[in-house]
Amino acid sequence: MKLYNTLTHKKESFKPIHKNWVGLYTCGPTVYNYAHIGNLRTYIFQDILRRTLEYGGYKVKHVMNITDVEDKIIRDAARAGKTIFAFTKTYMKAFKDDLKMLNIEPAWKFPKATGHIKEMITLIQTLLKKKIAYVADGSVYFSIHKFKSYGRLSGLKKRMLKVGVRIEADEYTKDNVQDFVLWKGAKPGEPSWPAPFGKGRPGWHIECSAMAMKYLGKSFDLHTAAVDLIFPHHENEIAQSQGATGKLFVKYWLHGEYLLVDGAKMSKSLGNVFTIRDIEARGFDALAFRYLVLGAQYRSKLNFTWEALGGSEKTLEKLYAFVRELKSEKRKAKSEKQLHRYQKEFQKAIDDDLNTPQALAVMWKVVHDYNKNPLSFNPRSVLALLYDFDRVFGLGLKNLKNEKIPQAVLDLLAVREMHRKNKEWAKADKVRDEISDFGFVIEDTSKGSKLHKR
Repeated sequence: MKLYNTLTHKKESFKPIHKNWVGLYTCGPTVYNYAHIGNLRTYIFQDILRRTLEYGGYKVKHVMNITDVEDKIIRDAARAGKTIFAFTKTYMKAFKDDLKMLNIEPAWKFPKATGHIKEMITLIQTLLKKKIAYVADGSVYFSIHKFKSYGRLSGLKKRMLKVGVRIEADEYTKDNVQDFVLWKGAKPGEPSWPAPFGKGRPGWHIECSAMAMKYLGKSFDLHTAAVDLIFPHHENEIAQSQGATGKLFVKYWLHGEYLLVDGAKMSKSLGNVFTIRDIEARGFDALAFRYLVLGAQYRSKLNFTWEALGGSEKTLEKLYAFVRELKSEKRKAKSEKQLHRYQKEFQKAIDDDLNTPQALAVMWKVVHDYNKNPLSFNPRSVLALLYDFDRVFGLGLKNLKNEKIPQAVLDLLAVREMHRKNKEWAKADKVRDEISDFGFVIEDTSKGSKLHKR
């Protein structure tokens, strides 16, 4: 298995630190709003990574943090007239619902920042003792010039570092490469906790270091997120973690590319920030979005359009129809040798830095070859092979149930077939729309028209 390591800027063979398990830390949500589809693309990529590791026989200890105290949370909770705990509760539940809808496997641990203040304080004390951090104006800052390899992950040049200049905001641009805050001194109206270096609250970056090391150790295998977290978040994680322990923090760093909407970055001003609820409100299945994401390798930009989502849903419906057909097939065949070739091609694709587009192509090759010459395949073996592939894809193939089609819909289908036979295409299209209103779609095949629930 080869993965592209952001730290070394090249593909590397994956060799876990421990013999019996793999440590995987994935940056989770900051729960001040609903996760948008750009966030969700990243969570799907992380899920594919975890599934691929498990498919390869590894036991994965997956930790995904929940950031429930941070600048935006405090700001929006105050506007809503709520405590941060009451405010974030709604969005934490919504996030877990999103994971279920997208068939994303739950993490082994979902640590919340507010539940690990003690660990953060301990880590900051270590940095202070080593004089890599210092107290100023009631807050604690990390001294970036004390960490010699600062900037290696993001490729920052030393000339960009503003030594001795401090920044307290959690997020900032590359123009503000300054000593970053580890602990923010208490302010009126903001949540705070007691600490030996003064009452206050943690900075964003220290949260992940403390929680990752608590559950996965001082050094672990994999840390992932989207590319926008390379700097400053992950750069700062490395500095404070390795500054405290003197050991390699993470062996492999993986970052997923942006999701664009109609070719543009998502922004409220453009009105193109969508959630999974927006997708379902337009009548699409959440798994159609998952399928769309699988169609692009995680390190490539993905352009979301409603037309592309519609195409993904139609393709997914064809896959579901094929699986249902296999499940109802009673015929058996003797030859099964061809299936091993597909298995090897699939394994090769996903082991090549999670090449899901190529893995999907292998799956559709199976479908095509079966339809071309079904008598040379054992339907049950083909079904088992698709189930096996779906351990990585996560499209819910095993959960498909036989569809109950109302008699009214069957009657409409018969009327449509009559219009098609008489070449009354406009009338046939009108009936198709009526069938669609019932929540069913029609697939026209060489064997006739088939109905499937949307």
